[in-house]
Amino acid sequence: MKNATPVSADPHPLKRWVSHPAVRVVIPLLITALALFVLHRMSLGTNLADVKRDARGYSGMTLGLSFAAMCVSYLALSLYDVIIMRSVSDVRLPLGVTMMTGASSMAVSNMLGLSWLTGGAIRYRVYAAFGVKVGAVAKLIATSWLAFLVGLFALIGALMVFHPDGLAAVLHLSKRMEVAGGFAILAVIAIYFVWTARTPRQIGFGQLKMTLPNGRQGATLSAISIIDLAATAMTLYVLMPDDLSQNFFLFFVVFVAAIAVGILSHAPGGLGIFEATMIAGLGAAGRSDALAALLIYRLIYTVLPFLFAVIGLAGAWAVANREKASDTSRTIVKAVGPIVPLVTAGLVMLSGAVLLISGNLPSDPARLGFLQEILPLSLIETSHMIGSVSGVLLMIVARGLYRRMFRAWGLAMALLLTGFVVSLLKGFDWEEAATLAGAMAVLWVFRGAFYRANVSGTLRLNWKWILSVSLLVAAISSIGMFAYSNVQYSDALWWKFAWKSDASRFLRATFAVAVVLSAFMLNSLLSRQSARLKPDPIPDVVRHLTAQATAAEANISLSGDKRFIITPDACAYIAYADTGHTLVAKGDPVGTKEAGIAAIWQLRELADAMGRRCAFYAVSDRYLPSYLDLGLQVLKIGEVARVELATFSLEGSKRKDWRHAKARIARDGYVFEVIKAADLAPVMDNLREVSDAWLAHKKSEEKGFSLGAFHPDYMRNFDQAVIRHAQTGRIAAFANLMQTGDKSEVSLDLMRYDPNGPGMAMDALFADMLLWGKAQGFTWFSLGAAPLSGFENHRLASTWHRIGSFLYEHGEQFYRFEGLRTFKQKFDPVWSPEYLASSGRLDAARVLYEVSLLISRGAKSAQDQAPPHEARI
Repeated sequence: MKNATPVSADPHPLKRWVSHPAVRVVIPLLITALALFVLHRMSLGTNLADVKRDARGYSGMTLGLSFAAMCVSYLALSLYDVIIMRSVSDVRLPLGVTMMTGASSMAVSNMLGLSWLTGGAIRYRVYAAFGVKVGAVAKLIATSWLAFLVGLFALIGALMVFHPDGLAAVLHLSKRMEVAGGFAILAVIAIYFVWTARTPRQIGFGQLKMTLPNGRQGATLSAISIIDLAATAMTLYVLMPDDLSQNFFLFFVVFVAAIAVGILSHAPGGLGIFEATMIAGLGAAGRSDALAALLIYRLIYTVLPFLFAVIGLAGAWAVANREKASDTSRTIVKAVGPIVPLVTAGLVMLSGAVLLISGNLPSDPARLGFLQEILPLSLIETSHMIGSVSGVLLMIVARGLYRRMFRAWGLAMALLLTGFVVSLLKGFDWEEAATLAGAMAVLWVFRGAFYRANVSGTLRLNWKWILSVSLLVAAISSIGMFAYSNVQYSDALWWKFAWKSDASRFLRATFAVAVVLSAFMLNSLLSRQSARLKPDPIPDVVRHLTAQATAAEANISLSGDKRFIITPDACAYIAYADTGHTLVAKGDPVGTKEAGIAAIWQLRELADAMGRRCAFYAVSDRYLPSYLDLGLQVLKIGEVARVELATFSLEGSKRKDWRHAKARIARDGYVFEVIKAADLAPVMDNLREVSDAWLAHKKSEEKGFSLGAFHPDYMRNFDQAVIRHAQTGRIAAFANLMQTGDKSEVSLDLMRYDPNGPGMAMDALFADMLLWGKAQGFTWFSLGAAPLSGFENHRLASTWHRIGSFLYEHGEQFYRFEGLRTFKQKFDPVWSPEYLASSGRLDAARVLYEVSLLISRGAKSAQDQAPPHEARI
């Protein structure tokens, strides 16, 4: 046995605790709850009318300066990608694509939060469409964050040197100490630029390393970062009351802290958390003018860029799809298409937020008075409730749009239309109705992007979406609490129905929203399993192609528990199963290689249309380039043993046990025979008795997917190699022979024996099958795969290989990995690798788990698939 290289040590307990999913949910919730509590306490004494008055008091010049600062910030953000992409990838993209991607990714992440997920997803999807590798996109994101941090500290250092009254006034430091600290920060940054000026430098640990930008590129990126940070801060700074913006350095430090806390909270856009931090840091408690400034900043820096991105994408999409023939149109579709789901999801979530905010604020008395003359109170109350519930449902449906689901698109259109109607009925909120109408128009333009029609779980959320929606609903509810903070709470408010009872309507709507959201959250947590596609009847073209296959393993496609992808020219097929999460192909395509490549892409397209992952299990190296072209990662999962029959014989000392077995069963009156598939009817009951006795003796059950089961319809496809008594005809052991039409290979699937029969029947059957295959002119006899065999255990080998080698050597109590290879090695076979192609190394473990469920029948009900079967050798 080899000396096992130790697998990497367990992570530190603190690291495991911090990375636990429960902690990752609880911490953002605690941050959000604390911030909303602080915001509520600091808003006491401020009423909504004062905030509206202060918001209307801004001059056009002030709003124009804030808008201009926002434009400068997003222009700087768009330049990050332009500069960094040149150094991380050889792919040359159009300038407009990189600028649009950089600005749009930030506009969406500022709106939805989770910048590492939303902004990163946009960058990856757009750049991957142009052939940029995922590693290059990761380097781009990491480099942009590094440039942001360098620029941040450079700006802080400069402020400390040239504005020494800032930090000193807050922390009671001397100006000399502040200036010295600023020079120290700038000196460290200068050393960093000198260090990276000539020689490429790397930072990181283990395999996680990144190459730092050279001095010139780093200085350029840092300058862009400074412009971005300064412009972002100025967007809010010019809106703040004069007495709160005198100390720019203090304002900037609080501003950066508010952004950081908002990111940590995972709340969409840091809504509520950013505002609470700014008010607390600037000492603006109870200031309606500060709340007004923060509200206008939200509209200018968060909402407007997002809407500009949506409108621009919609316009580009409409123009490109109207004239698809031109190269420019194809480039636009290629750049815009990948980010449509994320942008429309954000738009629908924004529309839901608009409905909720509107439902949480008092109605305009003049408009409500107009409706009072023509509509009954019951309709107003019902419309108010429906509007709020539609808002939270839009936030839930947004995830379906992100997954390109057509049902989600239809539900979103219906909910937007409902919101449009009730917005007019509950308070004649025509501004809100116009917003929803615009959202419907954008969704209609993008309708072709939502093509996944066979996906279940339209209203099912994962924990990230649950967290985001919950935090957003909580933040919006706090707005209603602020709006009605002057109303004394009493139980009677819940049952008060009157034209001027906005607070009562807010309470009832908030309760309904909480109930609906909780119900969908509970449903998402309890019903994770998706509906699975059932097996197909075996088409004639599959039987025809299987008979012509050059690999005997293709015959497992006839087991009756799979579906089939058949190319339009009927020259190739793929057998696969649906686990509810993944479409898993069993083996390589069967047929010509060119058609097989087409079948691989067909399965990938089907998985994409269903919102499933796609994986190829137990494949050879024949189609590895195609699997890599799909963006899949290929991992070795074992080796297949094949015996070259031309050189096989029972001569020599190594074969004496088989010679002895043949002689022993001959003395007991047993003979070897191959029964043709057409002649199985008279012996089928006898074969079943042997199979049932073997299963009972092994305390085993039939398996599936990669193995065959004893089922008459399956068994009739094959000749059967049997050991039977010469006089009575009683069968003692059998194996079904899987043969190729060109006699290049023969193999077996089920191999079972009668526990009460001769003790050496299996050894004799093996020896006779190999000799029969040689006599029939077959080239190879396949013994099947040995899982996890042939893995490297070198310290420089991949983590997957080291884990596989460790399991192979030390997992005997769970599965006879090494014993199985040792048994097959007795035949002196030729070993060839077997692979799994899946979407990533982390995803491979889940796919293998799902395959194990398919094999053990754990991933399907009995009525879904034909009876599966037991392992081969």
